Amino acid sequence: MPILTLRNIRIDYTDEGHGQAVVLVHSSVSGNRQWRALTEGLSDRYRVCAVNLYGYGETTPWPGNKPQSLYAQAQLVPALCREMPGPPHLVGHSFGGAVALKAAGLLGERAGCLVLLEPNPFHLLQQAGRAEAYAEARALRDHVQCYGSLGDWPAVAERFADYWLGDGAWSAMPEKRRAAFVEALPPNIHEWDAVMDEQTPIGEWKLPSARTLVVSDPATRRPVREIVELFREACPHWSFRSVEGGHMAPLTRPDLINPIVRGFLDAGLSSGLD
Repeated sequence: MPILTLRNIRIDYTDEGHGQAVVLVHSSVSGNRQWRALTEGLSDRYRVCAVNLYGYGETTPWPGNKPQSLYAQAQLVPALCREMPGPPHLVGHSFGGAVALKAAGLLGERAGCLVLLEPNPFHLLQQAGRAEAYAEARALRDHVQCYGSLGDWPAVAERFADYWLGDGAWSAMPEKRRAAFVEALPPNIHEWDAVMDEQTPIGEWKLPSARTLVVSDPATRRPVREIVELFREACPHWSFRSVEGGHMAPLTRPDLINPIVRGFLDAGLSSGLD
């Protein structure tokens, strides 16, 4: 995979296909490998770049001496897009959805379409007074950061997997998959700071001119469900799509998610709006 060097930061990414650029931003505990099927499904018409965020693949790990910011993660996207002609489209899942949203704000008028798959900018819950939903997200953060700082990653993995993949997911997971899950968890300890400490009000998120689609499961976990509700209220010009399959559907049900992403991107390209 190619490596982009930005000052002292190495950014690991894939780059396939030709046409208008689409940048894919992965979820926590994943990496850009989650986008293999979507990349294959888009690369006949688009140039598809899938970035690895801090600590994934060969991308520089986040230093542990300061809290991570959403701004810092989002800077990786315009860095990748700097040499790309035309407006890049952005697709982000979960934490990657929050990063893609922040990146769209940084790109401004240069952003193309924006697809947010179960985005998790949890700070919006606190700003909106959604106390119970925010407390639920904060409880998971506290567990991750407490046991992660102690190096007890299996304890982190069990609760994290059961929360996002469904109750009992950890006990049902094959041992090889468990080991890979535990190995991928450490960057997440920093990502919570990025989504919980962000200060951007929801009124600023709706300013980017990019056509935006939000995809979510109506039965998803409460914090994400209420974030989507906030976006529906604040950004009625956005498009919203409900799809069953759970929070991790972009990984577990690409047969459902990928055609939706492709259809939204193609509609913008055909209309000449991007």
